[in-house]
Amino acid sequence: MKSSKSLNLDKYYLTGFFLVFTAGILWSFGAVVVRYMTDAGSYQPQYLFYRGFAIATILCTYLLIREGFSFYKNFKRVGWSGVVGGFCLAMAFTGFIFSITMTTAAVTLFMLAAMPFIAAIVGYIILKEKLRKITFVAMIIAFVGVMVMIINDSIGGSPIGAIVGFGSALGFALYTVTIRWRPDTPKFTTVVLAGLFCSTFSLIIIFSTEKSFLMPAENVYLSLLHGSLVASGLILYSLGAKYMPAAELALLSLMEVVGGVLWVWMPLFGINEVPNFTTIIGGFIVILAVFIHGVGARKKTMPPTT
Repeated sequence: MKSSKSLNLDKYYLTGFFLVFTAGILWSFGAVVVRYMTDAGSYQPQYLFYRGFAIATILCTYLLIREGFSFYKNFKRVGWSGVVGGFCLAMAFTGFIFSITMTTAAVTLFMLAAMPFIAAIVGYIILKEKLRKITFVAMIIAFVGVMVMIINDSIGGSPIGAIVGFGSALGFALYTVTIRWRPDTPKFTTVVLAGLFCSTFSLIIIFSTEKSFLMPAENVYLSLLHGSLVASGLILYSLGAKYMPAAELALLSLMEVVGGVLWVWMPLFGINEVPNFTTIIGGFIVILAVFIHGVGARKKTMPPTT
């Protein structure tokens, strides 16, 4: 029989699994939201400004409810890990929007599938986090799935869009490592900084290119909705982060890739970016990898961080 300590660890790990899995599903609707933008290629910085502001506002509201007016003290404890994490996450925010408006949703989302591999390498180098066998197997299966998915779709859209998408994956992977780098760093404050950094980057782009700050009203509403989805997912992701290593966090977030491709394909949303047969097969392989990883959750032995 398992000891009570082992059962508690299993419970903690399964909680983290559910939180991060749900975060990935929430994020997957981002591709749908962006596809409803009016003249999306002309309003990336404006969209990013409102979305970043929405993310920061929602996180501050969450902290106010959770900790009261004293939540501002967290900014004094954020440290370099929080600043670096916020910068990397802002890079991911920015890269996603520019990428998905320059190429197909599938290509952008496929680039995000590189996250667990980047997180695994950086997590091993910086945090000395060793990969469990079940995680390594799941990563290999997910990699095969992604390769199957991009056999034909990788040539669609702008090559620059694919490169920027990879930059987004890099930013999110590095953010994932930073939130485990210093467990005492206020994780939600890091997300607030990311939203503020994103809005700042956007303002710099708008002023340097002499673009108008205005954009169609529907784009404003969509950016606020997208910010709400991102912020809600990041709250869940940050809560789950203390239970799981960086590589496993990024692996579970691959549900954003599979879900995003599915939603823009379904007639329900009226976008109809139809993936080909290999994309569908590859998506199922990625889902299989996440399922295998989840089944191995009961073997978890690492206690949660604070």
